Amino acid sequence: MSRKSLFAPLALVALSMTPAALHAAEAAAASATVPALTYPDTARGDTVDPQFGVDVADPYRWLEDDVRVNPKVADWVAAQNKVTDAYLATLPGRDAFKKRMTELYNYERFGLPTKAGGRYFYTRNDGLQPQSVLYVREGLRGEGRVLIDPNLWAKDGATALAEWNPSEDGKYLLYSVQDGGTDWRIVRVKDVATGQDLSDEVRWVKFSALDWAKDGSGFYYSRFPEPKEGEAFQSLNENHAVYFHKLGTPQSADVLIHATPAKPKLNNSAIVTDDGKYLLVFGSEGTDARLGLTLYPVGTKGAGKPITLVDDFANNWEYVTNEGPLFTFVTNKGAPRERLVSMDIRRPGKLTELVAESENTLVGASRVGDRIILSYLGDAKSQAEMIALDGKRIAAIKLADIGSASGFGGKSSDPETFYSFSSYARPTTIYRLDTATGKSEIFAEPKLTFKPDDFTVEQRFYKSKDGTEVPMFVVMKKGLDRSKGSPTLLYGYGGFNVSMTPGFSPTRLAWVDKGGVLAIANLRGGGEYGKAWHDAGRLANKQNVFDDFIAAGEYLIAEGIAGKGQVAIEGGSNGGLLVGTVTNQRPDLFAAALPAVGVMDMLRFDRFTAGRYWVDDYGYPSKEADFRNLLSYSPYHNIKAGAAYPAVLVTTADTDDRVVPGHSFKYTAQLQHAKAGDKPHLIRVETRAGHGSGKPTDKIIAEAADKYAFAAKWTGLAVE
Repeated sequence: MSRKSLFAPLALVALSMTPAALHAAEAAAASATVPALTYPDTARGDTVDPQFGVDVADPYRWLEDDVRVNPKVADWVAAQNKVTDAYLATLPGRDAFKKRMTELYNYERFGLPTKAGGRYFYTRNDGLQPQSVLYVREGLRGEGRVLIDPNLWAKDGATALAEWNPSEDGKYLLYSVQDGGTDWRIVRVKDVATGQDLSDEVRWVKFSALDWAKDGSGFYYSRFPEPKEGEAFQSLNENHAVYFHKLGTPQSADVLIHATPAKPKLNNSAIVTDDGKYLLVFGSEGTDARLGLTLYPVGTKGAGKPITLVDDFANNWEYVTNEGPLFTFVTNKGAPRERLVSMDIRRPGKLTELVAESENTLVGASRVGDRIILSYLGDAKSQAEMIALDGKRIAAIKLADIGSASGFGGKSSDPETFYSFSSYARPTTIYRLDTATGKSEIFAEPKLTFKPDDFTVEQRFYKSKDGTEVPMFVVMKKGLDRSKGSPTLLYGYGGFNVSMTPGFSPTRLAWVDKGGVLAIANLRGGGEYGKAWHDAGRLANKQNVFDDFIAAGEYLIAEGIAGKGQVAIEGGSNGGLLVGTVTNQRPDLFAAALPAVGVMDMLRFDRFTAGRYWVDDYGYPSKEADFRNLLSYSPYHNIKAGAAYPAVLVTTADTDDRVVPGHSFKYTAQLQHAKAGDKPHLIRVETRAGHGSGKPTDKIIAEAADKYAFAAKWTGLAVE
């Protein structure tokens, strides 16, 4: 039943009612016509795992199975979706959100260009295309032509163009295909002039850089062994190795360059240096920036004898450039907020400092011509400057506003680079920068269906439980009545050294456009203030992240930004864990919770696909101290039976092979079983989608409209 037909009688009196009264009337009408929720029956098993003297019950272990393998799990998903879909169809504002999000998405947008051999490669979306299209133009001012249109690959739009990289001369394009949201990639090669694919195809690629040999004879990539039948979306990812593929040969002929069979948990990814003389392999066991570096001289006969540059796996190392044996890196060795150093590969242990650590966090560096561009975060906002190769400062790069800048890629032989800039109310604009002259100009600017000046962005600082000051961005529409609280969407992540910087989201802006407030908290565990900020929110310190998020909700209410019962919380992946945990710890504080693709079983996360990498942030469930810490906050294991929980809408996808959907399945089943209050506790499972990347535009809009209509219902946001 459509919203229009369900609430048509209210239209006659809407003009004489306040928005709050109208919302109350709509909610009353909805509750009067929709029967009480009846959740599907979910079988409970008797699985109990004794660990360190604790009997850990896991009654929904069977829900870990892949929906493609276990028909009972597939039936459970179908039954849950049926209940959820019926409920979501009754929500006031769902159609209005979908309409506004569609309008806000409907603008021409571009990706960062890459220059190769005089050709410029870039993505473009005309607005509502399911997937962005890859274009190429001859010269900077040339007319773009379509090179790859992934919208032709699948009727449902769920097959995406993922990573791509042109050869040095621009003759060939190396690109990868992502189907249904999976992390697995199929790698192919296209002749740029003809638009035809070569015969080359490489499979079972995941978490890989794709880089060409400088002579264009082939490319380097990383892959895992082919998984057993039926285990592609759940089995552990181990024995990652680097290969070289020569054009025109089958994958079976690919040359193994670098493998670590004695350390099967290492991830190994390789890039070719600026001068093409070396292959640099980065090894890491987890998600933390603790790397090993192995260097291979590259010659006409392939890779030579390896040179070990770093083998302690203790610090971050990001390659910037090299002049012969002198290599430049960004590192946090001796600098928690990172610094720029030089290393002579003939004496790897000795470092020369080029740019010292500063009060702002150095988050990236790239060489363009004879300059290096440094990117910084200052209180979660982007800053950038140019320096000479010896580290001497040349000039700051003026950015448009408070926001996020990214890009700045380039070559040592060319002074031209491109970067993007965006903020919460400003979509991405692409700029071209000449590092020789310092001149910057717009390369591509979107034509908008709204006015960015209609919105305000504030940065505030609040105190967490232990007194730590935490920054938070607050976005609202100008003219919003601030004399009383407004329904507020609070978003957080807090982990894996990931920084929550200002960025444009059409779906979240729709929430603000409809009169809600958006708050983004820069929680500990992120990278906003370097290694110390990250360390303060991981392992035994993980509770700090939850305390920071709870304190953000309390601050919003105390400051009158939101009223009591007006805060909805949202987070995805590690942020889904965040939402699940704080909902358990403070069910009284929040009106609605939106955990997406979350890590919900903290005792078994390391047993599936990429989960083993996350021990850097979470710890090892097999170690007693870590086990007890994980058990103390694991969302699945800490649901409070009989407590009055907020409304919860869990979202996940059947092809998520990053955080397998079993996490969300088990959490939802336990929440429904616990009878935790009379508000709805539902799960929405998307098909032919994964952890997030590659999802087509229409699915993004449909899911966001469902989530925000759900949040609006329970925070009291009147969506007209």
